[in-house]
Amino acid sequence: MSELDATFKPFENNIDQKKTISYLKTATKNTDDGELFFERTQNESFLYDNRKLKNSSFISREGFGIRAVKGERTAYSHSSDINLESIKNASEVISLKNKESDLIEKNFNKLDIKERKFYTNENPFHNIQLSNKLKLLEKIDDYARQSNKNIIQVSVSMNASLQEVYILRPEEEILHDIRPMVRIYVSVIIEENGRRESGSSGGGGRYNLSEIMIEKNWKTHVNEALRIAKVNLKAKPAPAGVMDIVLGPGWPGVMLHEAVGHGLEGDFNRKKTSAFTDLIGKKVASKGVTVMDDGTIPDRRGSINFDDEGSPSKRNILIEDGVLVNYMQDRQNGRLMGTHSTGNGRRQSYAHPPMPRMTNTFMSEGKENPKNLLSELKDGIYAVGFSGGQVDITNGKFVFSCTEAYKVKNGAILYPVKGATLIGDGPSAMNKIQGIGNDLSLDPGIGNCGKSGQWVPVGVGQPTVYMKGITIGGSST
Repeated sequence: MSELDATFKPFENNIDQKKTISYLKTATKNTDDGELFFERTQNESFLYDNRKLKNSSFISREGFGIRAVKGERTAYSHSSDINLESIKNASEVISLKNKESDLIEKNFNKLDIKERKFYTNENPFHNIQLSNKLKLLEKIDDYARQSNKNIIQVSVSMNASLQEVYILRPEEEILHDIRPMVRIYVSVIIEENGRRESGSSGGGGRYNLSEIMIEKNWKTHVNEALRIAKVNLKAKPAPAGVMDIVLGPGWPGVMLHEAVGHGLEGDFNRKKTSAFTDLIGKKVASKGVTVMDDGTIPDRRGSINFDDEGSPSKRNILIEDGVLVNYMQDRQNGRLMGTHSTGNGRRQSYAHPPMPRMTNTFMSEGKENPKNLLSELKDGIYAVGFSGGQVDITNGKFVFSCTEAYKVKNGAILYPVKGATLIGDGPSAMNKIQGIGNDLSLDPGIGNCGKSGQWVPVGVGQPTVYMKGITIGGSST
């Protein structure tokens, strides 16, 4: 294992700033936009499974990517070698020789990073000895096994990473950000009377690893994983059919993220491949439904001080009281759609060009008491946990699997169910919302989002929501 090296300073260590700027200007001459993105990431991870350290790693990498944008065209080149010769060669490769326009966007909003600090800039795994991390993994395993004699397997993963970026723009603006991330995930398997079931829980965000090493915090995840496993031991096959449902707060917002959020990203709408194309100003959800994307929430997994193009992150209202008011934009799609960046230009790493991506996407809370919403459920499903799902952006159709759900009759929870899936389409589902609770919460901080082969950390959330007439896939009728 290694500790963090000296601060990442490409302009002080091995490249000349003035020459680098000149190469970037050459690459972006006669184009609409572009930038040079430097990155160094360091990642430390552990997997402790069945009382053994199954895997541990420390990975450090760095590189740069340079981009030139002309209309709908994007030229991109990247390298893991940060030196003047590599930057010069990359800039020559991507030069767009179109002389129809010499426009470079000059109205870039300069950002004072001191005024935008939504998370610590400390190395999340610095000053914590390796021996202490390994002892913690053992302690978590022991605590879980002592908590329930029927546990047959415990698995704990823990990782911390630090991403340092510099963004150089043609206007000679240089932005620097240090982005920490930590995550812990606990899963257990319980066996009773020959039946085995699993449960899991995790959390994280942009803060120090010492936070999740606090006993109260990691015990919360162990207890939650055990609770879910015990619930699953009692679960019966889920019913199938069209019925009303109540979605719990927090993590069920992943359905909102997938079924609606992706459809509100600018590139899909510019290309007219989204179910929400050309619907700005139109009703797309039930009255009272407001959906936000907010990259400025302190310490959250999806938060960023500025995006990967250098635009400030923002709190963006996407749907307001049921009406679509905005899409999420990067600079290119915003310009082509006659608007502006919303601070949603994100990339997985220096090896990828940016595109419109979500940060922390959630539904705002309403005024209903969550208990009243559940009491109104006459015959349906109460779903409080989800795993992955599938979504077709062009029509919004989705399928989501429930990890924790219950059969409800006349407002009373009867028993847990297993194998329930939610089937529908985002636009229709948003118009089936009948009640919104006053208990907004965000997910625990474990989410990643995939798009076009790129993965970025995100957050989701929602209050308790009552929906009518949702198709449930199950194994009983």
